Amino acid sequence: MQEQTVEDSVLPAPGSKVANRRRAWREVKDRIAKYGVAVGGISVILAIVLIFFYLLYVVMPLFQGASLKTEATYHSDFKQPAFLSLNEYNTVAMAVEASGMVRFFDAKTGKTMTETSLPLAGKTISTVSAGAATTGVFSYGFNDGSALVIKEKYKVTYPTGTQRVIVPEVTYPLGEKHVVIDDQGKSISLLSVQSYEDKTTFIAYTEDKRLILKRFEKEVDFLDDTQFTINEEKHEIPLTDVSDLTQVKLDVDQRELYLADDKGFIYYYDVQQLDKPRLIQKIKAVPTGVNITSFEFLTGGISILVGRSDGQIDQWFPVRDKDNNYTLHNVRSFNAQSSPIIAIAPEQARKGFLTLDKTGQLGIYHTTAHRTLLVEPYVDSEAVIGLSPRANGLISMTDNGDVKLLDIRNEHPDISWHSLWEKVWYESRDQPEYIWQSSSASNDFEPKFSLTPLTFGTIKAAFYAMLVAVPLAIMGAIFTAYFMSPRMRSFVKPTIEIMEALPTVILGFLAGLWLAPLVEDHLPGVFTLLFMLPVMIILTAWGWTKLPKAWRERIPDGWEPAVLIPIVLLVGYVSMATSGAIELWLFDGNMPQFLNDIGINYDQRNSLVVGLVMGFAVIPTIFSITEDAIFGVPKHLTIGSLALGATPWQTMTRVVLLTASPGIFSAVMIGLGRAVGETMIVLMATGNTPIMDFNIFEGFRALSANIAVEMPEAEVASSHYRVLFLAALVLFLATFVLNTVAEIVRQRLRNKYSSL
Repeated sequence: MQEQTVEDSVLPAPGSKVANRRRAWREVKDRIAKYGVAVGGISVILAIVLIFFYLLYVVMPLFQGASLKTEATYHSDFKQPAFLSLNEYNTVAMAVEASGMVRFFDAKTGKTMTETSLPLAGKTISTVSAGAATTGVFSYGFNDGSALVIKEKYKVTYPTGTQRVIVPEVTYPLGEKHVVIDDQGKSISLLSVQSYEDKTTFIAYTEDKRLILKRFEKEVDFLDDTQFTINEEKHEIPLTDVSDLTQVKLDVDQRELYLADDKGFIYYYDVQQLDKPRLIQKIKAVPTGVNITSFEFLTGGISILVGRSDGQIDQWFPVRDKDNNYTLHNVRSFNAQSSPIIAIAPEQARKGFLTLDKTGQLGIYHTTAHRTLLVEPYVDSEAVIGLSPRANGLISMTDNGDVKLLDIRNEHPDISWHSLWEKVWYESRDQPEYIWQSSSASNDFEPKFSLTPLTFGTIKAAFYAMLVAVPLAIMGAIFTAYFMSPRMRSFVKPTIEIMEALPTVILGFLAGLWLAPLVEDHLPGVFTLLFMLPVMIILTAWGWTKLPKAWRERIPDGWEPAVLIPIVLLVGYVSMATSGAIELWLFDGNMPQFLNDIGINYDQRNSLVVGLVMGFAVIPTIFSITEDAIFGVPKHLTIGSLALGATPWQTMTRVVLLTASPGIFSAVMIGLGRAVGETMIVLMATGNTPIMDFNIFEGFRALSANIAVEMPEAEVASSHYRVLFLAALVLFLATFVLNTVAEIVRQRLRNKYSSL
């Protein structure tokens, strides 16, 4: 051993130079430690606060409303437009006049870019109709029963590399020649047209109250692309018990037809087979005394928006019942306006729309979120409006030619408290539901951003993990700290604590690729093991007490758990070995299929697997803190209790556990926080299906796993991107609340039992 110096081995006299030097150095170290700990603690708090405010900064734009900014106002000599449109850059507008003139003009200045006089052939125009905004098709109906189809088109070039040049033009999908809709030559009163690719369908309501369906299909010669023939098909829908029609709308897929009459009834037809049009439903859509003043499809062609004379807008769409029949349902209504709705402009890429009422009030709404984003005065008289494809620009023109161009700021209309946390009735669903489905291959997709199933999945994962971890960790910690021999404890405690260092990605990998198939193949054996293991441990303990004393004394006190090792291994082996026989005997050789047959869905990667593996991951955390809390109970309390005649079990339950309860509670809460925030295990060991079912044999999707899966694919600053940050904020707040509650309870327990 190295010899100590005199200065180190002999205490210096008080007041000596050596004592003063040591005291000064100790004060310096204490001061450094004090400020170091303070700086570290403040830095941690500051980092947490900054994380919170950054998450809040990203999330806050989701709940902002829409805003309008006037870009230009001017007067045009173009009178009485039938309808308007605006290109995606908000630079070129098209006005269609009821007299047959089409004008493209600069949206900001009103300067005419090109003007086209349509080939009317001297006929009188009786009606003008627009198709879907996404196709850019519109049509003129004439008083002789014919029609002309026109399509707007924008050619974009970059001749200098940076300067964008837009050349607008009109084309004729069926040629410049008028097509005959009514062979009897009656004037067309109402007209709806849809033209997509090589198929064009007309719905015409004539002056003598007949409803005509006519379809034109273009067949191109496969030897010569310039040669084609047009096949015609015409049918007439009998209108029985139908009042005067005021609205006629054909969906963009040319499969469904909606009619509205002057008594407020809607007629819903299936026209997919043109020769067999079928009336699906007739329904009274508005109360008596209220009229339907506008009628428009929401983007995608599934929902119909009904504007009413009392200012309310209703969304209707067909819902399939148990017998596979469709019926119309009024899913939601918007009543922020009070005057008759004269125009509805659906957005092309979202489930939102704009409305204009008779007093000039402009409203901006979103259907899925059931959200009214803005209602404010816009014009002083009735006007025609046109919405840009990106829904960030709006142009209007009054009958006397007053034009207004607006810039619209409406980034996240599809997010609301209702769409995030409540049941939402989505299109093509038979009832309101909680659904998370953020993307689809369809442009008409309705994003579903419900955080409820993800939060449910997080709670479900934590519940099953804690169900496995808490009993094993706490009971193991009690025995290790209080009953186990010190030598055995020196092996057991480090071994369990080192389990915490296992990467969760490895645990998730093993759970998904090894444990999940193993559990599926030996499902009866797994449940046999779960039920028989506690029973066998209790029986072994009881049998141990019945052994002769001489036999029991051969094993030192505190080493009794070693006896359980072969019992546990034997029970595990027997359970797995007999699994096949039990499955064949009770479940016809396939327990997962048996569960599916009785209505209990079974997925290979399910909550049972997650509970086992995530419980295994949480056990070290709870065990270590609990064991330290129990082992740290002052020995004089234990000795005093035993001296007063209490048994070791009574001492443990009535003294040790109560004194250690603050630490045990902290261990459970920290383990719960670990389970709530776990990512890789729930990501790899579940099917990641965002469903709400507490079935232990089905999977789920947790908030943390959802963030990990979808964040790389989310467009920066999009609604999807910000909702993922909102999910992170929810996790942050949940952890904060759990820790705060845990600390409050821990302090109360400490104050209550500190006097023991």
